[in-house]
Amino acid sequence: MYVPPVASALHRAAAAGRRLAASWAGSPRALDVLTALSCLGLMALDLPGLAAADNSLNGPMAAAVLAAGCCSLVVRRRLPWVSYLTALVFIGWLHELTLIQFALYSVGRYRGRRPALLATLGYIAFALAVFSVPGWPEPHAHTLSAFLSLVVPIGVLASAVGIAAYRHDLVAELAARRAEAAVFQAVEQERTSVARDVHDFVGRELTLLTVRSEVLSARARETAYAKDFEELADTARRAHLVLNEIIVQRGERASTPGVEGLAALAQESGRAGSPVRLALDPQAHGLSPLRQAAVYRVVQECLTNAAKHAGGETIDVSIEADGPRLRIAVSNGLPVRTPARAPVSAGSGTASMSERVRSLGGTLTATRTQDSYTVVATLPRG
Repeated sequence: MYVPPVASALHRAAAAGRRLAASWAGSPRALDVLTALSCLGLMALDLPGLAAADNSLNGPMAAAVLAAGCCSLVVRRRLPWVSYLTALVFIGWLHELTLIQFALYSVGRYRGRRPALLATLGYIAFALAVFSVPGWPEPHAHTLSAFLSLVVPIGVLASAVGIAAYRHDLVAELAARRAEAAVFQAVEQERTSVARDVHDFVGRELTLLTVRSEVLSARARETAYAKDFEELADTARRAHLVLNEIIVQRGERASTPGVEGLAALAQESGRAGSPVRLALDPQAHGLSPLRQAAVYRVVQECLTNAAKHAGGETIDVSIEADGPRLRIAVSNGLPVRTPARAPVSAGSGTASMSERVRSLGGTLTATRTQDSYTVVATLPRG
C-alpha cells in the first residue's frame, strides 16, 4: 500500500506529539503550570474590581500583574517562598487573597508542618495589619468580622491541606522504600536459593567424580594411566573447594553492603597497593538499600579494574548528590609502562556495571584517555 510522503510525515509528527503530550502530562512541571493557570483563572474574576479600585492599574495592566504573580507558582516545588512573598505583596497592594491560598498550600506541601505554620502566622499578622489600614475595600466597622470569617479560615485551610498532602507524600515514599527493600530482599533470597541448588547438584557430581577418579587411580596403579587419574581426582577436588568458597561462604556472609562499606573497601584497596581518595556525600546514606548496593558494586568493580590495570596508582572516588540524582565518579591514572603479563580479565565488568545501573534508571559512561581512566555513573536518588 502506497503512503504519500506528506501523510507519512504528518503521521510521524502526530505520533511524536502524542508521546510528548503523554510525557508532559505526567511531569511535575506540567502540574505546576496547570496550577499557575488555575490560579490565574480564579484571579481573572477580580479584574473588573482591580481595574476600578484605586491602585493605579487599568484592565490590561492588572491582567499582566496577575499573570506575573501566578508565574511564581511554576517554581513552587523548589522555591515556595517566592510565591508566598509575592502573595503578600498582592495582599498589601491589590487586596487579592487568591494567590496566598496556593502559596500557603505549596509551603505546606513541599516544606512540611513547621514552615507552613510559620507562613500562616506571618500571613495572618500581615493581613491583620493591612486590614487595620484605612482604604481596605470593606467598611472599617466590619474589619474584624471580615478578618475572622474570611482571612483566617483561608490561610488555615490552605496550610492544613498542604500539610496533609506533605504527610501523604511521606507515607507514599516510605511505602515505596519498603517495597524496594522487600524486592531487594527477595532477590537476595532467590540468589541464595539458586546458589544452594547449584552447590547441592554440582557439588554432588564433583564428589562422585573425585571418588570415581580415586578408585580408577587405585585400580590402575601399576599402569601408565594412574598418574592421569590422580590428576583428574585433584582437579575435581580443587573445583569442589572453589565451589564451596564461592557459593557456601558467600551465602554465609551478609547481603551486599551499602555506602557504609565503602570506607572498608577503600582501605582494602590501599592495602593491596592502590590508595583511594574517597569523597562521600552524607546525603548518600539516605538512599534506599537497593541503590546503596548498586553504588557499592559500582565502586567495587571500578577498584578491581584499577587494581588490575593500574596497580599502584591513586584512585579518586567521588559520590555526590546532584539534585534528584546521585553521581558516582571513579578515576585513576594509568601506568606509563605496560605490565609484562596482562591481567586475567573476562572483560564483562563494565558491561555488568552498566546493566546494574540501567536497571535502576541510571546511566554509566567509561572514558579512557592517554593517562587516565574514568567511570561516571548517575542514579536517581528515589
